[in-house]
Amino acid sequence: MRVFKVIHEKEDTMTDQKPRLSWRVVDFVTAAILAVACGCIFLLWNQPGDLWTKAMDALTPGLGGIAVGIWLIGGVLGGLIIRKPGAALFVELLAACMSAALGSQWGIGAVYSGIVQGLGAELILLIVLYRRFTLPIGILTGMGSALGAFVWEFIAYNHAKGALFNVTYFITTQISGALLAGLLGWFIVRGLAQTGALDRFAAGRERHELV
Repeated sequence: MRVFKVIHEKEDTMTDQKPRLSWRVVDFVTAAILAVACGCIFLLWNQPGDLWTKAMDALTPGLGGIAVGIWLIGGVLGGLIIRKPGAALFVELLAACMSAALGSQWGIGAVYSGIVQGLGAELILLIVLYRRFTLPIGILTGMGSALGAFVWEFIAYNHAKGALFNVTYFITTQISGALLAGLLGWFIVRGLAQTGALDRFAAGRERHELV
């Protein structure tokens, strides 16, 4: 029992220790698998998400940002599972490239979106030095990705749409990033960890408590 307690305490403090930031082969493979899975999600969401955005914008300009979160989940999953610098960007960008290559209506714009969304997620994880992966950090990671999406879309499309649209769009993208990317992504990671699928990662070894 004493040995079990020591091991358990060691695992509970893993994220407060200096993280191992070098990538392993399993990290690359897992990141690629996550990217393909997220790319499929993006492809499935492209049409209904676009229709939802236009419908919400018809009710209140900028309200369509509530649909954005699904397109941000790649960065959250990559960051929370791999826990290495560049993982959030890798997964989000590769998923966006897959979406663009297989017929996204935004074409190369989807790739640019993937870059800034991934960088936004990376920024949050960099601030905590890739040591904290709690639910609040997951939510903030989704919001960071949403901030990247907002900045890119403002520069590329929305700068001429007026202050009211952009303020509303900023608020709704932040809410969507927090809930549909951050919160949902964190619970997906926790669910995968409890199945044993992530046992080769810190997220899996923590099992029931991602701290």
